Amino acid sequence: MLRPFTNCLVALLCGLVLVAPLTGCGGGKKKKGAMTIAERLKKARADGTPGGPTRELTKVARMQVKSGDKAGAVKTLEEARKTVAADADAIIFAPRLVEIAEVYGELGEKKPGREAADKAVAMTESMGDAVARVEVLSKAGTVYGSRLGDAGKARQSLGKAAEIANGEGVSDRFRPQALAAVALGYANANLANEAKAVIAKLEEMAGKIEELRPKAEALAAAANVHARSGDKEKAATLLADAAKAAKSIDGAANKTYALIAVANAMVAAGDTKGATSLAAEAEKMSAKIADPEQQKEALQDVRALQASVGKG
Repeated sequence: MLRPFTNCLVALLCGLVLVAPLTGCGGGKKKKGAMTIAERLKKARADGTPGGPTRELTKVARMQVKSGDKAGAVKTLEEARKTVAADADAIIFAPRLVEIAEVYGELGEKKPGREAADKAVAMTESMGDAVARVEVLSKAGTVYGSRLGDAGKARQSLGKAAEIANGEGVSDRFRPQALAAVALGYANANLANEAKAVIAKLEEMAGKIEELRPKAEALAAAANVHARSGDKEKAATLLADAAKAAKSIDGAANKTYALIAVANAMVAAGDTKGATSLAAEAEKMSAKIADPEQQKEALQDVRALQASVGKG
């Protein structure tokens, strides 16, 4: 099964909304409400899944950022970093470290953010899955460029990702996915001009792809970069083809992620109406995903998309 881009790349988990517990009239019994930050922290620490505490603590930190608790978020992120052992599995923990770096960047804490991103990049050396390595390096490049103010490291990380994506370690079947990750990484790191060679190859491959999800995502990634570099007409043409491919997909999960990818590219192109329509369709499709955990992650990506559409 293809990896969701919005899980890697461009890509990111959004926190759940914290709602204050409701109380009854006259000091009556508390109704059941959302968990407090303290309760979420306790639950995160007790998570027994591989990388679970790291992932969940980062989610709590995102909530603290949204609520304006910078000191609390920094403390939670430091705890999340400490859950990553020196010999941790790179496939699980490198993406988590990039997420941590991103949140640090949102807080303006560039030094610990760079440290987390640097560690993630170093961990990719031990990854046996070339596409997973490309995705982590591409997302790290995005975070360096857009959140941590380090264009040099962004270029270095994305350059390595492009080299791997074009290498023998990536099969032809997954090369469009890898190249799309790199292209989006350049675009989101505000380095759209550096993506020209990647985009040319991606567009060429997209025209030959028969499988609909990678076709839609490849076209969307190319459109995204064209939009960010100012070529709105080319972006619109590619987006029309990408949307057509995404809407023709049968499987709920693949269709949801393809629709999200195309809608995100529409946001970049300024097509709020089109993005809103695809986001609504993606929300409906995500409810049909059979696997509960995958459904939850897909819905989180849909919510992040809807938030970005609202800002557009």
